[in-house]
Amino acid sequence: MVDQTIPPLSQRPLDSATAGDLAQAFKALGDPVRLQILSRITSADGGEVCVCDMRPGFDLTGPTISHHLRLLREAGLIDGQRRGTWVYYRPRRERLAVLAALLAVTPALG
Repeated sequence: MVDQTIPPLSQRPLDSATAGDLAQAFKALGDPVRLQILSRITSADGGEVCVCDMRPGFDLTGPTISHHLRLLREAGLIDGQRRGTWVYYRPRRERLAVLAALLAVTPALG
């Protein structure tokens, strides 16, 4: 993963390594189901969600939801912790903050 001090796109061009890393995160967010899953996780009471609570509200099988969760984890957007039989997911807020800051638009000078 890249440094968390990436300036907005409007301030300087990205190098190829940083662009590749960030593209993986944006690609993960480009799927409506993954965006909904991330929304559920980030808005959850207590800051985390059990995978057992993910299936209701989606017309998807458990393995399909697990696939989407894996892609969100690989993109660095969520973390999971196994507790007994279940895995609990929480957002990686610092990573989400990097993505948000990257897209911040600053007025052009001149």
